[in-house]
Amino acid sequence: MNFWEPLSPARALAKRIFFIATGLSICASLSSAPARAAHEETGQTFDGPGGKLYYEVTGSGSGTPLIIVNGGPGFDHTYLHISTAWDTLGKNRRIIFYDQRGDGRSAQLKPGQSCNLADQIADLEALRAHLGFEKWDMLGHSWGGYLSMAYSARHPEHIAHLMIVDSAAPKWSDTLFLFSQIFPELTERRAGYVFADEMGDKAASDAGIRDYLTMLFYSAEKRDAFVAQMGAGAFHKETSRAVMSDLPRFDLNPEIAKFKFPVIVMTGRYDINVAPLVAYKIHQAIPGSRFVVFERSGHIPFYEEPDAFVRAADEFLNAK
Repeated sequence: MNFWEPLSPARALAKRIFFIATGLSICASLSSAPARAAHEETGQTFDGPGGKLYYEVTGSGSGTPLIIVNGGPGFDHTYLHISTAWDTLGKNRRIIFYDQRGDGRSAQLKPGQSCNLADQIADLEALRAHLGFEKWDMLGHSWGGYLSMAYSARHPEHIAHLMIVDSAAPKWSDTLFLFSQIFPELTERRAGYVFADEMGDKAASDAGIRDYLTMLFYSAEKRDAFVAQMGAGAFHKETSRAVMSDLPRFDLNPEIAKFKFPVIVMTGRYDINVAPLVAYKIHQAIPGSRFVVFERSGHIPFYEEPDAFVRAADEFLNAK
């Protein structure tokens, strides 16, 4: 990660955590009141390996169920509901959303509780078993793309199709952020929020996240509508730090090369959060995978180009 200037070790660590946490997640939206007001909650909880896990099931039809794994770590799934793509995809299949361990309406972490990559995989597997699905299709977005690749490597027998959307790199440190190259003034301004945010200043945290959100989109109109609806919301630092401290020891590249099920790798052409080169290299590493670029999207193509996204997803998921 190369978008901060040299600092003292303590301040560099605080800055690194702040940028990575908001940079790989999709957003501040996740627990915000505006988003919840627009979405009718129909969720349930069950007893997962680490406590209560919250999930929602929408859609209907005989198609293979599709689990959506959201960005983060440290945020819940709420931002996904601003897209209309799931309503269309849900006409032929059930769509499952869930809040990851320690986030949203799932149980918050207890002091000293484990929350590493293996725990996140175990929670997903427990959700699959709870729902009684032998196989499911999986879509991972941003950090969720990394988690989806890890889950699929651990449990390939349960994956029918895998969709990797604007994902972090299989080796976490290979993820390419473009914020400082494209938005140097916002990068500098956000750096000024780090200390206050670490000291518990919610206004500084919200300001940093709002600035982050403005850098995610191709369309200014879509950007403004998203930010207005989502606002600023809860970010669970403990969850984010626990997960992210575990990730540097893994390199999923050898594992994804073994995938035998159908895989599609998607990216927005103007994704500044994760450079499209990352998606292309994931595609190159997975034999037989498809590669799709959305030419008028940033980090969230299922929001900016929902019709094109649904066409590509349906074609892929329905292919024999």
